[in-house]
Amino acid sequence: MVTFEGLPGAVAVSHLSVYDWPAADGLRGGTPHLHLTCSEGYVVVAGRGAVQTLTAAGFRETPLTPGALVWFTPGAIHRLVNEDGLRVIVLMQNSGLPEAGDAVLTLPPRCLADPDAYRAAAALPVDAEEAVQERAARARRDLAVEGFLALREAVEGGDPEPLAAFHRAAAALVRPRTPEWRARWEKGAATAAAVTAGQLDALDRGEAGHLADARVHAERPAHHGRFGMCGRLDVYRT
Repeated sequence: MVTFEGLPGAVAVSHLSVYDWPAADGLRGGTPHLHLTCSEGYVVVAGRGAVQTLTAAGFRETPLTPGALVWFTPGAIHRLVNEDGLRVIVLMQNSGLPEAGDAVLTLPPRCLADPDAYRAAAALPVDAEEAVQERAARARRDLAVEGFLALREAVEGGDPEPLAAFHRAAAALVRPRTPEWRARWEKGAATAAAVTAGQLDALDRGEAGHLADARVHAERPAHHGRFGMCGRLDVYRT
């Protein structure tokens, strides 16, 4: 019987130290964005802050303190706010797809209409020295906060169209990547579910042979302090 050897349920994990750079509205924190096919969760391990979310149902701010568990489904724009040394464990659906492409930043409309313009605004200079990467990450964050605040103002003012337009633009931007994402899902979450179904079938027959195939896995972070959307990331290969 096949055994799925990824993390449970084909989630992925990273450790996030949230940016403490102040934005135009005086808040410190990360880059607002949404995911189109993945849910994401935060387990707070240190510090204090909040996650601001924006959906068609409205704006919400959820406090984050150690021990808090918060998660949101695809389409929820989220912005982490760092009030005091906020650090979280990030749980990501679909084998880490949120950090592998399933994210669109809330850049202003002028950056969303053209895929090349979006990529230029969203990309970071990976091979540059750290100070250059930091300036680029901060500029990208500030641009996304600009777009986020405009979307929030529209939603709170009773105008749903700017948010709907952002959703349409986000879907158009990621459309060319969906075959790649489908392959990741098939190898990850779909396989994990199929394996569980097979194990349940075996147990229904009174068979336990799959238990002899048990394995133990352990990893340390493969990268430390990588510039991410919301802060500095320690990431795992899994």
